[in-house]
Order: sequence, then structure tokens, then C-alpha cells
Amino acid sequence: MILTVPDVLSAADVAALRNGLASADFAPGAATAGWAARQVKANLQASDSPEVEAMRALVQQRVIEHPVLALATRPKTLIGPLFARYQPGHTYGTHVDDALIGGMRTDVSFTLFLADPATYDGGELVIDTPSGEEAFKLPPGSVVTYPATTLHRVEPVSRGERVAAAGWIRSHVRDAAQRELLFDLETARRRLFDREGKTAEADLLAKCAANLLRMWCED
Repeated sequence: MILTVPDVLSAADVAALRNGLASADFAPGAATAGWAARQVKANLQASDSPEVEAMRALVQQRVIEHPVLALATRPKTLIGPLFARYQPGHTYGTHVDDALIGGMRTDVSFTLFLADPATYDGGELVIDTPSGEEAFKLPPGSVVTYPATTLHRVEPVSRGERVAAAGWIRSHVRDAAQRELLFDLETARRRLFDREGKTAEADLLAKCAANLLRMWCED
């Protein structure tokens, strides 16, 4: 399931991250890519520092605490994110994310957009899906999540600067189809409850949702 979620970060959060990244040290991003992705990764990535780690912790908190993202991804562990700049000529060619990062399995990938899309040309995140390619270029503070198993790329930037963060989630529910089913069921259950209150049908849906999660989750 591919999901776009607006306003995961507030305007104040985005400003704080942009200010912090303005003074951070950046190095070629290929250094942190796997052996295959390294061949197609051409961007700049923020080097580790206490300031960058604090920004990373802010993003982790906002992603894990967001109610829609929590339902969609069932996060157990959040890995990263890595903060990247794409200046004119920079790109990240077609690749699949590593199955293990820092010794942890990656189930869901996410991209957090930090730059106004009107300020740069190119830089779309393009995800390969069974029905064709889908391109994303979202307002700052917005997140797109997608299965870590997918091929994807970042189109070349031709003007301005694309600033984004990329991270990964190890989910309590490993299977993407199971995560999507749980998300749909829980969404429908909550909408029914909001409309009709606590009913016998709502209780039965709650039982189904809880027991499916119990069946599929890895704690």
C-alpha cells in the first residue's frame, strides 16, 4: 500500500529542520548506499552529529505518533531518517532499499518532503507499482509511505534544491497485504463507531481487528 499523509510535521517543525540542516555538514550520499544502489545515488547527505541526531529524533517522534501512519505501518522500530539534499544534476536512480539496515528488517519505506515543490524542478519520487509508475512531489511536512520491496527512484533535479528525509519502518506486521487489510478494517470500524456509536456490529468488528492483529503480529 502506498499512502500519502499531509502535515505530519507542522510548519514550525519544518522550519526547525530546515534551519538545522542549513548549518549541518553534508557529504556524498553514495557512501551510505548498498553496493548496487551506490552506482545510481548522486545526492548530498547530512553527516551524523548531535544536532542531526536531535532532528532525527523529532522526525521519529512525529512519524510514530501520527495516528494514520501508526495504523498504516504498525511501527515496531523506526530506522533513520537520513536527510538529503538534491541540487541541480543530482538524482537517485532506480533501486530497491536494503532488506536489512542497521541489523533490522525494513518493511516500509517513507519519504518526508521538506522543501516547497514550487522552489525546485524535477526531484519527483517515482515508485514502480503493478499498475505503472506513480510520481510524488509533496508539500513540506508531508510523508509518503510505500513497501520497502518496491523499485523506486528520484528524478534528476534541474532547478533549485530538493530537501527530504528518507527512513524505514520495521513493522509488527511483516506482510504488506495484511497491513493493508488491517488498515482498511480499522478505518471502517472507526468510521462506523463515529456514525453509530457502540453497537453489536462495532463490537464484532473490534473483535475481528484485534484477533487478526494478534494472529499476524510479531512482538
